[in-house]
Amino acid sequence: MCGIVGMVGNGPVNQDIYDALLLLQHRGQDATGIATAEADAMMHIAKGQGMVREAFRTRDMRALRGETGLGHVRYATKGEASREEEAQPFYVNAPYGIVLIHNGNLTNTRELAEEMARRDRRHVNSTSDTELLVNVLAGELQETTSSELLEPEAIFEAVGRTHARIRGAYAVISVIAGHGLLAFRDPHGIRPLILGRRPGATSEEHDEWAVASESLVLENGGYEIVRDVEPGEAVFIRHDGALFMRQCAAAEGASPAACTPCAFEYVYLARPDSVMNGVSVYESRLRMGERLAATIAAHVPVEEIDVVMPIPDSSRPAAMEVARRLGIEYREGFYKNHYVGRTFIMPGQAVRRRSVRQKLNAMSLEFRGKHVLLIDDSIVRGTTSQQIIEMARRAGAASVTFASAAPPIRHPHVYGINMPSREELVAHGRTIPEIAEVLGADHLVYQEIEDLRAAIVEGSELTDLDMCCFDGRYVTGDIDEEHLAWVQASQAS
Repeated sequence: MCGIVGMVGNGPVNQDIYDALLLLQHRGQDATGIATAEADAMMHIAKGQGMVREAFRTRDMRALRGETGLGHVRYATKGEASREEEAQPFYVNAPYGIVLIHNGNLTNTRELAEEMARRDRRHVNSTSDTELLVNVLAGELQETTSSELLEPEAIFEAVGRTHARIRGAYAVISVIAGHGLLAFRDPHGIRPLILGRRPGATSEEHDEWAVASESLVLENGGYEIVRDVEPGEAVFIRHDGALFMRQCAAAEGASPAACTPCAFEYVYLARPDSVMNGVSVYESRLRMGERLAATIAAHVPVEEIDVVMPIPDSSRPAAMEVARRLGIEYREGFYKNHYVGRTFIMPGQAVRRRSVRQKLNAMSLEFRGKHVLLIDDSIVRGTTSQQIIEMARRAGAASVTFASAAPPIRHPHVYGINMPSREELVAHGRTIPEIAEVLGADHLVYQEIEDLRAAIVEGSELTDLDMCCFDGRYVTGDIDEEHLAWVQASQAS
């Protein structure tokens, strides 16, 4: 999971990209980077460790000149989080000069690394799949172009050839020096990418364009949301604002797959004020609460529960709906320190464990003597849930029922979320009563898989989702036990 944004404007885009990254900060806190391009093809790049406000100084922003640019916030799922050189964007100087960012994970990196040395004669200097991706695209552009002039047709052919070589989940934004901004999305649409337009302020100015991981970036910047970039589709925007779009996944003769976005985007990753693939994140979380309430009522003596409380912030819509449906009072029992990052995306269990204490405080006034129902968006490793239940008991709760708006996470996630190992997942190999015992809950309730699917796709054109961490079905069709073992070993090394 990362956050990406790209812009083509009439004036400098550095500040707009910076502001957009602040809005996407929830998607990654390891590192961040911005690249801009001037009309004369000069490129400028600044990147650093940590959050956006920490990484960029005034001198960095002044150096980021140009009317076209892109930005990235990183949550490391490939490579090492501590290595600044693995922060995005990545740059190659030929052909033309390309700078690139992406959100997601490639699943055939072993094959690509071998091809890169044997077929492309290109050297990669990191373990980042982004560096592989930019080199694949650069190699295909080299093959499809023969002159300084770069036509959209040649770009789209190169994207089609890139699709044919790479597998996995990827939303990509790149800037080609002297030409414009290119964005494309994997043929399954697993990771999100949305296009927006802002009319020029005068008749002399062209339309301005932006692509981003979440719609809130576009709305906040005054862009009209055009639509989601389709699975397998590419968008090229010249420096003069001219827009070109083409379906590229069928370049090798295969039709693009149906859109199967990642369900975890709606459960946890995205902000509630975003709309993705025609689905309001906030409304989908309300529907999760509606369906979870029915499951809770079927498994727990709800007449004994005094209050419903959310684990702030992403579970709040579901908790409100659970309380409304069950007719139980809704209360806020945890105070959240918003100056501490999201615990799920913290690197390492020790850091996550310490961060929970810093992030949440239980108010004894709300817990003392009460039978509480706590609602969280999901339970991954169980570390956070276990500590929260302990906090509730220390605050005086008479009993703690814990409910998850997502089903049990029993399988590794390989498409851009850091769940590489079954052994670190608390639900793997355990029954629900056994998980409850590990967490220290009196009762534990999970959302049903089909209820989660229905809650997300209801009222939209979506017919399916990537739910691999819940059901073990990998939509790209290239994931087997050997691959999962390799992923786990590579992350542990």
